[in-house]
Amino acid sequence: MLTIEDIGSYTFPAMLAHTLEKFSDRPALSFITDEPINYAEVGEKIATLREALYCSGVEQGDRVILLGPSSPEWGIAYFAITTIGAIAVPLLPDFTAKEVESCIRHSEATTLIIATRLADRVPNPGELSIERVFRLDDLDMLVGSLDRPGPVPIIAISEEDTASIIYTSGTTGRSKGVELTHKNLVFCAIRSQFFQRINKIDVGLSILPMSHVYEFTIGFLMFFMNGACLYYLQRAPTVSTLLPALKQIRPTIMLSVPLIMEKIYKNKIVPTFTTKPLVAKLYRISFFRKIFHRIAGRSLKKTFGGRIKFFGIGGAKVDPIVERFMKEAKFPYAIGYGLTETSPLLAGSGPKVTRPGTIGAIMPGVEMQIRDQDPKTGIGEVVVRGENVMKGYYRDPEMTAQVIDEDGWFNTGDIGSLDKKNRLSLKGRSKNLILGSGGENIYPEDIEFVLNQHPLVSESLVVEGENASLVALVQINEEKVAEETRKREERMAANPVQGLTEAMGDAVNDAVSEVSHMFAYKREEILAEIKFFVNENVNRTSRVTRVEPVEEFEKTASQKIKRYLYTIKKSIQSVGK
Repeated sequence: MLTIEDIGSYTFPAMLAHTLEKFSDRPALSFITDEPINYAEVGEKIATLREALYCSGVEQGDRVILLGPSSPEWGIAYFAITTIGAIAVPLLPDFTAKEVESCIRHSEATTLIIATRLADRVPNPGELSIERVFRLDDLDMLVGSLDRPGPVPIIAISEEDTASIIYTSGTTGRSKGVELTHKNLVFCAIRSQFFQRINKIDVGLSILPMSHVYEFTIGFLMFFMNGACLYYLQRAPTVSTLLPALKQIRPTIMLSVPLIMEKIYKNKIVPTFTTKPLVAKLYRISFFRKIFHRIAGRSLKKTFGGRIKFFGIGGAKVDPIVERFMKEAKFPYAIGYGLTETSPLLAGSGPKVTRPGTIGAIMPGVEMQIRDQDPKTGIGEVVVRGENVMKGYYRDPEMTAQVIDEDGWFNTGDIGSLDKKNRLSLKGRSKNLILGSGGENIYPEDIEFVLNQHPLVSESLVVEGENASLVALVQINEEKVAEETRKREERMAANPVQGLTEAMGDAVNDAVSEVSHMFAYKREEILAEIKFFVNENVNRTSRVTRVEPVEEFEKTASQKIKRYLYTIKKSIQSVGK
């Protein structure tokens, strides 16, 4: 396992020098349609861009906006920026033009490296005090001049120097500029090997934005410092792009967010074992369910190319039912927990030691406490301290002081507990906690997990309503509703009597088992059924008073719903319209 003694210091210049010395002839970066360039070629491209940045006037400490989808050039640009002492400001590709402008102004950036496809996000760079523009596609300069003579001088870079300002697109409000040092990021990449080793023969397929610190630290830096090879998609990861890529690349390591595996489970696994009555009956028995899941797991691994040994899941809490499936299927998933403010990893578990419902061990080098614990449950606020905790929020000392105390403890804003073996379990965000009418603590995420088990619910969000009531916002799976309607109409047309008999039989069967498809055609009846379903499966204090439809939830880059957009005070009727 690579250690700090191998690299020399927690800085990007030290990491780059080590990688180029040890892995120069190894394949490094590529689109799936191309042949990978090796690390020596990566080093040459970094050196070329470093010199262009320097000669165009970029100084140590200058902020450089990096805006584009994941690509080999993205990582090359990042190393070029940070190894001349400048500060990389990566922006999420789904930021709007208004959000991009706000980040440029707040960071006071003077340099922009932007992908051609996103050029419309910054139509007038000069009006934003941008002095030079580079095209991310090929790293050529578009605006500016190379007036300063090279070569790049030796630049002293400290571990405590800022490497990145990352503007989050969070679930709780406006974007904040998280200031991360060289040490924050390199330390986290090195210590993350505690959960999974990576070596030079590993192959990764990147499907998440590199501007998200989860993908950057775990899905790029860990590969880079160990000489492994990374491939990138040239388009968004859809079925038509991802499946052929998996077959071609046959990755050994991938990172994902929970939503991807949740969709696979809900849309493919569950229907496979619940469509036929006999199979569905057996599937409800634990012994047979495990057998079915094991069979599905073998098929799933083949779908991912047959070599997958680590499928990391982070960015949001995993549905325990989906996690149980992956565990029983012996699919090599791993769980990670952290925040942008912690570079990001704090705790996790490798594929061999995952326990459904539990995050896992605390990362070495991180201190963790549970404060203000409930004496009965041991649940309280998760606070941490370590070398991966951010320097602070950029140009916002007041907000920084609200989350980092004088002793360096960072309040994550999450609620959780530690067991006797110091394994972390999470309940949700403290800001999401709802106080019941009787003073009970209600965790909306727990109710959402139940809601998401309903076959016609794609996603859900539970918010506080009037008079301490609970309201469930749900996105209905219209495709499934349409499919069920079509099948039933076909049966009725072929044999009206038989169709009616089947419909009545289905209604009775579903009424005594789980979900009624008989009444899944009219929206109001669907919503009533969902309300009945959730309230039958949660405790008394967690029952919802009504269910409201949402066309589509707005999400962050890690596919978490932006909760702050959905409150009863804003008028539920307007949500999603």
